[in-house]
Amino acid sequence: MSASDQPSLSLGASFFRQFLRHGKALAASPADLLNPLLFFFMVVTLFPLGLGPDPERLSQMAPGILWVVALLASLMVSGKLFASDFEDGSLEQLCLAQHPLAILALAEVLAHWLGTGFLLALVSPVFALMVGLPIQALPVLVISLLLGSLCLTLIGAVGSALTVSIRRGGLLLSLIIIPLHVPVLIFGSTAVVEATRDGNAVSWLALLAALVLASLALAPLAIGAALRISLDNG
Repeated sequence: MSASDQPSLSLGASFFRQFLRHGKALAASPADLLNPLLFFFMVVTLFPLGLGPDPERLSQMAPGILWVVALLASLMVSGKLFASDFEDGSLEQLCLAQHPLAILALAEVLAHWLGTGFLLALVSPVFALMVGLPIQALPVLVISLLLGSLCLTLIGAVGSALTVSIRRGGLLLSLIIIPLHVPVLIFGSTAVVEATRDGNAVSWLALLAALVLASLALAPLAIGAALRISLDNG
């Protein structure tokens, strides 16, 4: 994508092209897709070894375990979101494009979420059964992770945009975004806990959905501004 052909493309076409470009890049690197799943599997497998084989105890802790591991998996891949574009100069071309950088960056974020958080949410019931989560809570777990992982990805993208020009900025990235992840973690894990008790999980899912809508409205603007700051300082 060059700056010269941007004026001939509508905003929707540019968004779709950017989405496809990042999606193809993810598909060409299977490790980027499998690493979060492998991390999730390894950590969930270790919890029964560390806590003991008591099924009742594992079942009670399962919502918190699953959500904490999902948060850490999201954090693990957030730092790589804009790294390749920064290194090959694609970010500079996006800044020179006719269309808002926030919208074009959002296309990359959504493609990244589909290849990481969305996929993780779909396979989460398999991991949930490994730690004894009741079957009736599985639909709520999947829905909460679909909503929550999108919110985590958007927040992580803001941190990644701020630190993309900093070498070994992983620690700084964690310090920036982990406090912002806490409400998502609380709402998501509480929704699953309520589902295990046949309680009211809908209100907590509604709060997660509200966070997603707020993130979709605000995060792209923050990402665009952060990328311009990083490019100016880089």
